[in-house]
Amino acid sequence: MATPVDVPKSGNTVEECIISRWVRREGDAVSAGDVVAEVETDKATFEITAPVGGTVLATFFPEGALVPVFTVVCVIGAAGEDADVFRPGVVAPLVSAPSPQSPVPTAVLSPRARKFSADRGFQPVGVIGSGPSGRVLEQDVRKAYESERGATSVARPSGTREVIARRLGESLATAAQYTLHASADARQLLALRARAMDSARTAGRPDVTINTLVTFCTIRALLDTPDLNAELIDGAIVRHRAVHMGFACDTPRGLLVPVVRDAQGLSIGALARRMSDLAAGANDGSISPDALSGGTFTISNLGSLGVEWFTPVINPPQVAILGVGAIHVKPVRRDGGVEFIDVIALSLTCVRQAIDDAPGGRFLRAVAERIEQVEYDLILGS
Repeated sequence: MATPVDVPKSGNTVEECIISRWVRREGDAVSAGDVVAEVETDKATFEITAPVGGTVLATFFPEGALVPVFTVVCVIGAAGEDADVFRPGVVAPLVSAPSPQSPVPTAVLSPRARKFSADRGFQPVGVIGSGPSGRVLEQDVRKAYESERGATSVARPSGTREVIARRLGESLATAAQYTLHASADARQLLALRARAMDSARTAGRPDVTINTLVTFCTIRALLDTPDLNAELIDGAIVRHRAVHMGFACDTPRGLLVPVVRDAQGLSIGALARRMSDLAAGANDGSISPDALSGGTFTISNLGSLGVEWFTPVINPPQVAILGVGAIHVKPVRRDGGVEFIDVIALSLTCVRQAIDDAPGGRFLRAVAERIEQVEYDLILGS
């Protein structure tokens, strides 16, 4: 009996996926567990496998098609069986009603195609869809748009970057945000980092980076000042006991923010391993969509790029984000003289509706103090 194969729901936040590649095509023989297709979300890539052995009787969508989860994409069975009974229905027209000034014929636009057109004020008149049943995909609208404007070479932002830009734009538009800057004595960080590198080489322990140490200190500071470990949801401030720490990662597909759940219970070694594993998954595209959501606070570290101060934008519905800059030399007054020491730059952005200046300043001071006494905290295991 023919068996339909649908797009699984990979993560609580995933509603639609792109078929990036058919590994097996119509007429190919497959065994149970074989990879049939590679599917991509705006955050990760995963595989669709064959639930049974047999022949791929039909594939219902082309590569590049945007498909809702739980939609049947192909059928596996014995040669000669009818697969059309499982074919998804034709998608209803999704374009907005045309204005009298610029009538547009009804077209079956994918959600991405519709958004691309709306963002650019482009009317996709006469565009021929390459999707199933003539559905107009984003690539079809983009090609028509570029052709109309005589474009010769257009760099296309990744879906991830488009999503990030939209979310951060909404963040700035819907919340009053302010940023505080401070610095912390980084001499203990540098000393611990040097010892950690030696330990990692000689004993095979996880590499504890400056970013890991600052994250560890920030988690402790959030336990000291829990008002910032919160979200602003429908106008209400929701504070959290558990620290689900997000940390920004620069990946080939754009900025991703993996989340270390229940970070307040991890040792520095466990935190280093968890952050390393998540960062690796973010870079190679294997990370689960669920590992990219649910954060209660976020750190963005640009110190390795030489950036000293910047204004990080909050990831809603969180109420704050900490930007970490480069370690640099700063003169400080000591014992009637001036001493030059290494300091690390800290930039805290808060949502005004949830965090006033003074609580934000207290948290930033708590982070600095934890950084300056990090070795003591690690010895105590606090």
